[in-house]
Amino acid sequence: MQELAKGIRRKGRSIGFVPTMGALHQGHLSLIRKARRENDFVVASIFVNPAQFGPGEDFKRYPRVLRHDAYLCKGAGADVIFYPAAKDIYPDNYQTYVLVEDLSGVLCGKFRPGHFRGVATVVAKLFNIVQPDTAYFGQKDAQQAIIIRKMAQDLHIPLRIKVMPTAREKDGLAMSSRNAYLDKSQRRDAAVLYRALKLSRDLIRQGKRNSKEIIRRMRQLISQKKNCRVQYISIVDLENLKPVAEI
Repeated sequence: MQELAKGIRRKGRSIGFVPTMGALHQGHLSLIRKARRENDFVVASIFVNPAQFGPGEDFKRYPRVLRHDAYLCKGAGADVIFYPAAKDIYPDNYQTYVLVEDLSGVLCGKFRPGHFRGVATVVAKLFNIVQPDTAYFGQKDAQQAIIIRKMAQDLHIPLRIKVMPTAREKDGLAMSSRNAYLDKSQRRDAAVLYRALKLSRDLIRQGKRNSKEIIRRMRQLISQKKNCRVQYISIVDLENLKPVAEI
């Protein structure tokens, strides 16, 4: 992959890159299509990264459907799928990890210790291997996108990072490979997350500025659904992820 990328760059052709863990949905495909429109050559990676899964998480059961993913990638315009084995990314005696310190231990990181260290590490490695001019990420994983952007900035990795809008189902639920884990009742209740986000947007448009009040209203709406339990709701500064009291 690295040799291929070098050859493409020597010809003056641009490389667009979409890193994924596979089990692709329309959100992933929208990123590949965007990369296709903006670059000469498009690479999609598929790698279920063991370093970002904690104890008891779903590493072993995370869906792996390469044949179907390859079909979707080709249809969306990818030129190459980079599909490394874990031993190629983390060979024996592997010791080097990337940690974006202040941004990684809050929000989702508080509930998934080590997760964003694994994300930052594998993405840094993929950037070095694929050598893209532009990499594309979904806004759904907002904390991840902010961490990756900061990591690339701090390490002087020469590429652009584009964060694209969240792709949603008809009822507003963000598309996710893990939605397949939900039964019918859970899937129906999960749409309340989008309704809570819309509620917060409407309250802000009406002039509400107090974060505690907006969070209280969101929590109240979500708690009406039997399958939903709130881990956290936070209104933060997008630069440092610190809570803001007033919007």
